[in-house]
Amino acid sequence: MLHVDIYTDGSCLRNPGPGGWGAVLVYKKIEKELSGGEADTTNNRMELTAAIEALSALNKPCDVTMTTDSKYLCDGISKGWAASWKKKGWRKSDGSPALNPDLWEKLLHLCEIHDVNFVWVKGHAGHPYNERCDAMAQARAREF
Repeated sequence: MLHVDIYTDGSCLRNPGPGGWGAVLVYKKIEKELSGGEADTTNNRMELTAAIEALSALNKPCDVTMTTDSKYLCDGISKGWAASWKKKGWRKSDGSPALNPDLWEKLLHLCEIHDVNFVWVKGHAGHPYNERCDAMAQARAREF
């Protein structure tokens, strides 16, 4: 399996409000930037969308290290929260509805195709790829 490093970030100018996402895919020394946005969204939706769009851009199953500053994204998969919510009909342990089930469903499916290891980094702390993704996400959010 090919190894790809993916870096993602999502941003919202207001939460909810105009939002954007950015991703950088790195295979060997080749880098590909992806970004997008929505007029009315949330920060967490943009974080999830960045991961979904990045994984969707891969042409075949890959071994992926996904680096993100989103605990919501990282823990949702790594700690099994999303899988548990899905088993419970998109309900959390307290019975309340899980947020963003449409996006979690897509992400869980992509994680079945690819072998994804999620890595959390502190945001706005100088990580070059995280800063780059943040800049792309904010730029796209400002388009709305």
